[in-house]
Amino acid sequence: GLIKIRGDRCWRELTCMDYHYETQPVPNAIAYFMHRSPWWFHRFETLVNHFIELVVPFFLFLGRRLCIVHGLLQILFQVLLIISGNLSFLNWLTIVPSIACFDDASLGFLFSSRRGGLKERVVRADARGAASPRKSGCYVRRVVNISFGLLIAYLSVPVVLNLLNSRQVMNTSFNPLRIVNTYGAFGSITKERTEVVLQGTSSLDPNDPAAVWEEFDFKCKPGDLKRRPCFISPYHYRLDWLMWFAAFQTYEQNEWIIHLAGKLLAQEEETLSLMATNPFAGRAPPRWVRGEHFKYKFSQPGGKHASEGRWWIRKRIGPYFPPVNLQGLKKFYEDRNWPYPARD
Repeated sequence: GLIKIRGDRCWRELTCMDYHYETQPVPNAIAYFMHRSPWWFHRFETLVNHFIELVVPFFLFLGRRLCIVHGLLQILFQVLLIISGNLSFLNWLTIVPSIACFDDASLGFLFSSRRGGLKERVVRADARGAASPRKSGCYVRRVVNISFGLLIAYLSVPVVLNLLNSRQVMNTSFNPLRIVNTYGAFGSITKERTEVVLQGTSSLDPNDPAAVWEEFDFKCKPGDLKRRPCFISPYHYRLDWLMWFAAFQTYEQNEWIIHLAGKLLAQEEETLSLMATNPFAGRAPPRWVRGEHFKYKFSQPGGKHASEGRWWIRKRIGPYFPPVNLQGLKKFYEDRNWPYPARD
């Protein structure tokens, strides 16, 4: 929460949700419709986000009932995020610690109250445990628990100091064991969605106006304008995710994308397994591959483009990286000690 308030001003102006659904890493079909919510609903969403992330965590220290409320609100919040976006397993993992907010009594309704049932057996076992004298093992366990608690408290000092710092670092670890870390997401929101579209051609001359360029589609990220946004959470297509980052940087900052282009030129089977479509399947490999830069926007539900089956509208920005071929990439690979891709 703090990383948002200190980061992008749109979080303070309550406008970030105007953009989030469209520009998040890998939108799903629900995000398509959520993006078109009224402006006041987006303001409400942002306020709820701040309340959940900045206020609700303190409920943990305010007694049993508010602790349970904290667990309910956090789980509900994460479920809403899961429904409205493909943020991999992040939200699912965030749910796990919230389960600890519920004690046995609060979860009792999940189990049958019939005589001799699980609930009754647990109550009896607890009663027997309370009546029996404590053994030395109980004290050993208590010492171990307190020791671990003190260790975590000590390791948390730099994390808390970072949290209170106006120049807060978003994602980092403060010790080699990585037991206690700081984490934050969407400290800033991109206001426009850009995509890198990889294209290949069999033309001898990539600059020939008559050259036919065919697109490689990724498994989930926006590409084909008529493909419905996918729903994959908690699964994670890492390559699609990295392409999102690459789109608002340059290929010089993401040399791996040239590495990827070389593997597509070689039609390496392992690399092609990461793609949704290969326009050169069953044909000769492409002679050239290039990256094109596009601006993507959701189409308007019920509008002209949507009636044509388009989920997206796009406009070309320009080239992302120039046409490359395997021969031309040989020195590029050698300089980086990368294995030269061999055609399967």
